[in-house]
Amino acid sequence: MDKTGIAIVSLCFAALIAWFIMQTRIEEQQARQQALFNATNSVVLAQRAAQAAAAPINTTTASPVAYPVADTGLPVQTIVLTNANTRYTFTSRGGGLQQVDLLDKPDTISARWSGLSQGPSNGVASLNTRAAEPVLAILGGAGIGTDLNYTLTQTSDGVRAEKVFAGGLVLTKEFHLSSNYLVNATVSWRNDSSQPLALPAQEIVVGTATPMDVDDNSMYLGATWCDGQTYYDTTVNYFSTNTTTLGIFPRKPTPDFHAGNGNVIWAAAHNQFFALLAMTPTNAPAQQMAAHPVMLPPLANVPGNPGLLYPRGIQTSLIYPAQTLTANSTLTRQITIFAGPKEFRTLSLIGEQLHNRADLAMNFGTGYAGFWGIGTFFAKLLLSAMNWLHDVTGLGYGWTIVVITILLRIIFWPFTAASMRSAKKMQALGPEVKALKEKYKDDPQKFTQKQMELWKKNKVNPMSGCLPMLVQMPVFFGFLAMIRCAIELRGAHFLWVSDLTKPDTILMIPGLNFPFNLLPLLMVGTMVWQAHLQPPSPGMDESQMKMMRYMPLMFLVFLYNYSSGMALYMTVSTLAGAVQTIMTKVKPAAATNPALTTAPKTKK
Repeated sequence: MDKTGIAIVSLCFAALIAWFIMQTRIEEQQARQQALFNATNSVVLAQRAAQAAAAPINTTTASPVAYPVADTGLPVQTIVLTNANTRYTFTSRGGGLQQVDLLDKPDTISARWSGLSQGPSNGVASLNTRAAEPVLAILGGAGIGTDLNYTLTQTSDGVRAEKVFAGGLVLTKEFHLSSNYLVNATVSWRNDSSQPLALPAQEIVVGTATPMDVDDNSMYLGATWCDGQTYYDTTVNYFSTNTTTLGIFPRKPTPDFHAGNGNVIWAAAHNQFFALLAMTPTNAPAQQMAAHPVMLPPLANVPGNPGLLYPRGIQTSLIYPAQTLTANSTLTRQITIFAGPKEFRTLSLIGEQLHNRADLAMNFGTGYAGFWGIGTFFAKLLLSAMNWLHDVTGLGYGWTIVVITILLRIIFWPFTAASMRSAKKMQALGPEVKALKEKYKDDPQKFTQKQMELWKKNKVNPMSGCLPMLVQMPVFFGFLAMIRCAIELRGAHFLWVSDLTKPDTILMIPGLNFPFNLLPLLMVGTMVWQAHLQPPSPGMDESQMKMMRYMPLMFLVFLYNYSSGMALYMTVSTLAGAVQTIMTKVKPAAATNPALTTAPKTKK
């Protein structure tokens, strides 16, 4: 390797080390902000309770409900129910669903944390874990919060939670277990008195999005809602308490998020691969949805990652306005709960049955993140193809990625071959371009004109080299979105890779506490090899060619700690591209313009 290569490799390695140091400092700053988060959440909850208590209601004929004083000293009752693939834990404190354990989705731990204590774990993926408030808890006016105890009763297919208030008001929640990770629930307010009763505004908790383990990427935590056609996602970054952006531009912290105007068909609290959805009937949407960050109990102490000691969650809720409950009447709200993995086939089926586009909870991305719809289209197509290939052939998901990548390379082969032929022609014209550049070195405009004439004469299109990249870009974005969201890859093995959704950490380098990830290194190695196989562009000097050859090393900085599934796709795709380059590699043609070539010397 020459001096330029050594310098570029050194710079990339230094940038990678700097990135890890920066991440550690950010995590430490998050840990120091724990007290600020707690204080912010306390203020927000107090403000929300005050607003609900002061909400305008019809007091002409309605009497306010006399809510009891909460007794937090009462024992908590729990009922645990299990069906084919899910275990549900219901609690009397708040009268809701405290935790959901997905028995067919094992808990996964990155290789970098293997052997370290992570605290108690039941070995399966859990939702709403360590959250303070259960699913379908009702927040709002004084006396109806989660600190109230309900009476739990097990039914033939679920659980009933009931609370009797003074003045003849009875609040009943019924949960009926179903298939496909669904729970059909109802929330009923019954007025047994002869007088109207004024109900305050209610905030029905959808659930809390929580990290699955110490290596879970918190950037995928979010709150999503849908109006039946379009979905809107708010990530954890929205709730940043920072008062500046990039340390320069002032910003106002946003501890709360509200959206919707009588059109909330469903709302969700989600992480990367799992979601809690509360879905209303399409003809009875919620008024709004709300979300705010909460501090969770600390995860087990993992050396070198202090920011993970105080993880954050995002609590999402449906908002219903204050209203009057007439005498001897009942107000019932139907809510279908989905608590499970973001499996595209399952969510699509639910969306078709309920006509509510539940499949949008996959969150493939919108705008530039989804390549303005094109990447989202290809993400769905690639995910369906990957599942089909896995079902038909029985191949593991790692090998299905390999097969699909090779098939994509074959499909795009005509574009790649045309690009390579054009590059070879341009390489053959290199001496003539160099001669033109020397001849018109004082007239750049004339040089450009003559160069275009030369290319046109030899039927060379300088833009043809970009064609394969332009054609494959939507597919690349689709693959990126698919791998980011595909629950099928979670825990999937491939050779030495234990989980295709996490970095393929083989070991932690002793003394540096630095992960050794092999696939990104192989990926960059194949990229450098392919760059050396590519013919140089005419007019490009030696230093520019060296920079282009070693430019793939920059991918090491961005993808070193990304999912190994993406690194596998990039490695196989680049390797297949290198093979195609070798297949089209031919001896450059001789220059065709004798006026610009040197006459051969004659022997004396």
